[in-house]
Amino acid sequence: MGDPSVAALQVALRARGTYAGPVDGVAGRATTAAVVRFQRRLGLLADGIAGPRTRAALGRPGRPAYGSRELASGARGWDVASLQFRLAWHGFPSGPFDGTFGPRLDSALRRFQDFAGLRVDGVAGRGTFAALRRPLPRSPLRLRLPVALPIGDGFGPRGVRFHTGIDIPAAHGTAVLAARRGVVAFAGLAGGYGRLVVVAHGRGVETYYAHLSQVEVGVGEPVRHGEHVGLVGSSGHSSGPHLHFEVRVRGAAVDPLPALRTSR
Repeated sequence: MGDPSVAALQVALRARGTYAGPVDGVAGRATTAAVVRFQRRLGLLADGIAGPRTRAALGRPGRPAYGSRELASGARGWDVASLQFRLAWHGFPSGPFDGTFGPRLDSALRRFQDFAGLRVDGVAGRGTFAALRRPLPRSPLRLRLPVALPIGDGFGPRGVRFHTGIDIPAAHGTAVLAARRGVVAFAGLAGGYGRLVVVAHGRGVETYYAHLSQVEVGVGEPVRHGEHVGLVGSSGHSSGPHLHFEVRVRGAAVDPLPALRTSR
């Protein structure tokens, strides 16, 4: 997980037109250069450090500090961008990182509060902030890679959004195998996922197999580890044939790699 404060800075710099890179929370050269450009534009000391004067010059996107107020629908600013970034890493992304508390962030926050055993009220206060300091959720079950090929895009920030799984580039029609035995919970079309199969494995763990060209199982059908669930395709929001593989634990999207590593 990157630094949420750096992510909030990147969102603020994007709003001021000096940064076009990913919102990843990594304080690299591109972010520092964007700070310098902003400082020079405003006649500030161009040291590449987002100190109090630079934060103040950023205006609303540069304030207030995360945790300094309760956050609810309609809020905007640095702390909202930080909340969006933290929620995404905890498995509940809310669309673009933009520092605006809209309906999608409200929905993501409520789902996180339910996941964390908090009062589900859509208001981020002390309880929510404390829950977001907990370790990131992980799969309690071992899994196997559904397509035995190198992984492309991983779990985490991608541009101004968050990628909730891993992508495995593969030829159209390549067999997709169940990562573990379970029961098919969904099989069909699902918006941007295209043709999707979801397998429930117990202990709150579900695996998602998206962008399929063909679904080979039905809802309620038991599947064994390594059994075909579909074929690689490019259905839904996809730029080419690949498998989008996602792992969720009680509704939270988690990084699949730790569960895959422990299976070797």
